[in-house]
Amino acid sequence: MPTVKVNDLTMNYEQQGNGEPLILIPYLAADYACYAFQVAEYSKYFTCISLDPRGAGETDKPEGVYSTQLFADDVAGFMEALNIPRAHVAGLSLGAAVGMWLAAKYPSRVTSLSLHRTDAFLESVVQGWQLMVKAGGSVTDLIILGIFPWCLTPELYAATPEYVKGLAEFVRSRPAQPPDAFLRQSNAVLTHDVESQLERITAPTLITFGQRDQLTSTRFADRIKNRIHDSELWIFEECAHAAMYERVEEFNHRTLAFLRRHAA
Repeated sequence: MPTVKVNDLTMNYEQQGNGEPLILIPYLAADYACYAFQVAEYSKYFTCISLDPRGAGETDKPEGVYSTQLFADDVAGFMEALNIPRAHVAGLSLGAAVGMWLAAKYPSRVTSLSLHRTDAFLESVVQGWQLMVKAGGSVTDLIILGIFPWCLTPELYAATPEYVKGLAEFVRSRPAQPPDAFLRQSNAVLTHDVESQLERITAPTLITFGQRDQLTSTRFADRIKNRIHDSELWIFEECAHAAMYERVEEFNHRTLAFLRRHAA
């Protein structure tokens, strides 16, 4: 995979497709491959650039304090290193938090913004994940046994157990995140606060939630939408935190339609 030097980091990424650049920012503990179900469709219309953020995948995992604003600075530096003046930007959960900071702090860099499952993070849940990692020592096991149940509905487990098993096997196939890197990334989740910056976002913005998401609830959806001037909201019915895996076709259709509307 290609890499690029960004400030103090060597960042890993994947690039596919043709067209305007679309930068895909992963969620907590994930690497670039988490968007595999989306890139197949998106790359028909856009140059998809999926990156490994600081602390995950094959990107460097330096010590120190991580924050969502620091991740946004990394993405801005990543774009500069690849000579990308502007791009569509999409992120899920932690990736959405980073996308908001990027659009607020570097508005000229963002053509459109897609925010999937963004909210005040549940502190007790994330602290529970941290405790599981400290006790068990495996981020991979945490994702499958601790995070998946928050991201997928019980009905998906019951109706398609082989599909869920396949998602677990996919996670096991990816580079394992060291526990200390997970703790630094998750601390960035716990300290995330961008609400005061939302009115600085000028890019057209798509905000999506899952109707049954308990992790990042829809109760703040309207407040986020009202603070981002040029924004629209879509709720995926009967989905939890990961509609991109539970309703792949619908998720791709809705999000790609937004991206194509705002392409030059």
